[in-house]
Amino acid sequence: MILEDTICAISTPPGTGAIAVIRIAGPEAINISEKIFRPASRHKKLSEQRAQTIHYGSISDGQKEIDEVVLSLFRAPHSFTGDDIVEISCHGAIYIQQKILNLLIDNGARMAKPGEFTQRAFLNGKMDLSQAEAVADLIAARSESARRVALKQMKGGFSNQLINLRAKLLEFTSLIELELDFSEEDVEFADRSQLINLVNEIDRVLKKLIDSFSLGNAIKNGIPVAIVGHTNAGKSTLLNALLQEERAIVSDVHGTTRDVIEDVMNIEGITFRFIDTAGIRETIDKVESMGIALTYNKIKQASVVVLIMDARDEDKKIHKAVSDVKNHMNSGHQQLIVVINKTDLVSPDTIKKRFSEESFRELTGADAIVPLSAKHHTNLDHLVRELLKTVDTGAIDNDEVVVTNARHYEALKNARDGIIRTRQGLETGISGDFIAQDIREVLHYLGEITGQISTDEVLGNIFKNFCIGK
Repeated sequence: MILEDTICAISTPPGTGAIAVIRIAGPEAINISEKIFRPASRHKKLSEQRAQTIHYGSISDGQKEIDEVVLSLFRAPHSFTGDDIVEISCHGAIYIQQKILNLLIDNGARMAKPGEFTQRAFLNGKMDLSQAEAVADLIAARSESARRVALKQMKGGFSNQLINLRAKLLEFTSLIELELDFSEEDVEFADRSQLINLVNEIDRVLKKLIDSFSLGNAIKNGIPVAIVGHTNAGKSTLLNALLQEERAIVSDVHGTTRDVIEDVMNIEGITFRFIDTAGIRETIDKVESMGIALTYNKIKQASVVVLIMDARDEDKKIHKAVSDVKNHMNSGHQQLIVVINKTDLVSPDTIKKRFSEESFRELTGADAIVPLSAKHHTNLDHLVRELLKTVDTGAIDNDEVVVTNARHYEALKNARDGIIRTRQGLETGISGDFIAQDIREVLHYLGEITGQISTDEVLGNIFKNFCIGK
């Protein structure tokens, strides 16, 4: 990347709208804009105006006026990228947007690459790498919780924590490496007991951050909820009731759903990704059998499994289904909600007698049982409450750092491996040069997250997924 270049791009979504914003950044941003901008007050010169000011006028191609615009002026280093920046707000016609963009290019700017504005902000020290990645997460946020997590990270909550830990480790490794220069004199500059305390502290922090990824990943991508059960139990009816639209085909014919249907729903700021699967039953139909195999696969992948049964089914059939699903679930954080559907077809006394949680010894921990009628939306709110219970939002509510990025998660795991080796080395009295090597590895992985240590390949992979105007 050449930071001396001046770049431009449309920063608003593609297509026609009321207005569009075209962003220009770089050392010649103001001069290039001045060549095509005609201020309403003719005595004004854009290059002479103060920073953080707004100007009304028009964009012209020679003597031909293209559009009336509002132009915002930001001077280095007090801008998003750290460069001079001009933002032109014009009318949203596609022709006008492209015409202004072409005029800027004709006068010396070039088209920005995906994420190049944010990448410049990183390279100019306006933000670290984890904050830059949070910009993309904030733009892509589909729920309140995803917005809150991304905004906290963009403001440096995550990186500040890592930078502090890294600074403490760096001080100790410097002392250990100094000892190596005086190895023949058998001196210690680094207090080993203090280092063990620091290593234990860092280990606790890293473990907490690593453990938060399961929540962060679910918040970012949506909590996967697999809706499973026998054919004609009402899985598709339940999905339609939750989404409040006819998303899945509902029929009395067994085996209607043969593939996986997915859709998302936002509930109180949390995104749930519902997966309607093929009904489980014995079948000789090859296509339906493939759908059933996919159902068992989705059970393993889901964070929450909703098993839906017909209230008229025999107890033996229901309990066998619960056991079968539990056997296909992975141990750990997966939770099961047993939905007893079609309660409108049985008496309230039958529901109370047969379908209490005490009647289902197979259920453990946070598992739950919910009787309802998907067709009539009866007790649907109970199911929604149980779904919300499966998400521990305490970390978000307490404004704690939550890891949402898979790259950060991998680096944190590698850093913790190094910390564990460092602690083992200190406890066994291993040579200082080996301890220093382990600490350097931890420093490397922590630095990868914030961008203190980075490569062009890593930066390219990160910023290529940004939109061009950001």
